[in-house]
Amino acid sequence: MRQIIRLYRFFNILSIDVVAGAVISALFFAKIFQVQIRAYGLIALGLTVWGIYTLDHLRDAKKIKHAASTSRHRFHQRHFRSLTILLCAIGVMDLGSIIFIKKQVFEWGLLLGLFVGLYLLIQHYLRFLKEFFIALLYTGGVLLLALSTKSAELTSIQYLIIVQFILIAWINLIMFSWFDQSYDQQDKQNSFVTILGGGPTKIVLYVLMFLNFGLSLLGLLLWGINFPMIILITMNATLFLVFQFRKSLSKNDRYRLIGDAVFLFPALYLT
Repeated sequence: MRQIIRLYRFFNILSIDVVAGAVISALFFAKIFQVQIRAYGLIALGLTVWGIYTLDHLRDAKKIKHAASTSRHRFHQRHFRSLTILLCAIGVMDLGSIIFIKKQVFEWGLLLGLFVGLYLLIQHYLRFLKEFFIALLYTGGVLLLALSTKSAELTSIQYLIIVQFILIAWINLIMFSWFDQSYDQQDKQNSFVTILGGGPTKIVLYVLMFLNFGLSLLGLLLWGINFPMIILITMNATLFLVFQFRKSLSKNDRYRLIGDAVFLFPALYLT
């Protein structure tokens, strides 16, 4: 069991679990929207997500002049050169996979790529809104394949599911900033909690979680019990429990392992 946890920690540091969550979430929305997406699109999505996360971590690691406070940034500091070479190779592979994707997917992806580039340029000025924009970009990425190939109008419940997914991603990121606040302060990294403080962050987290629960209840009352909504409720409830037991889960970054793993939950809808 320890070996499995150790292996998952390694995957987590390399953001491989985030990639898996993004691909699974893309398939989740494809099934909800009742559209077919190609394997090439999923490959491009996975490579792009890994590239963006790794580039962001490498950039943060380079900015930190001393030994980084978090294991993730220390790993990227120690293996900076190797990861940079790997990132370049992944970039070439990503460009190669783009050739085979549908035209409309490429056009939507190009637009999203411009927003990602803009975010990377201005993230220092976003201050406490940084996590919100990351949540929007992440959701945009996992929606891109299904939404760009969907011909019919989105239904009300589909809009609701998208909003809830954005909220879950935002809650996840704010919660991470809560756990990492001391490290971010040491490394002079801006986050939601370092800007607004622990008290307001705690209130915002609970408000967002209960808002999401309220939206789920509304969805169940209006459209009845459906599996995607149950999965979103489970994801939100898991993040709520992680924050409730934050003292014990702060050890060895357990909160991050569970927090990132919630985006694997939609795989249950694909079986």
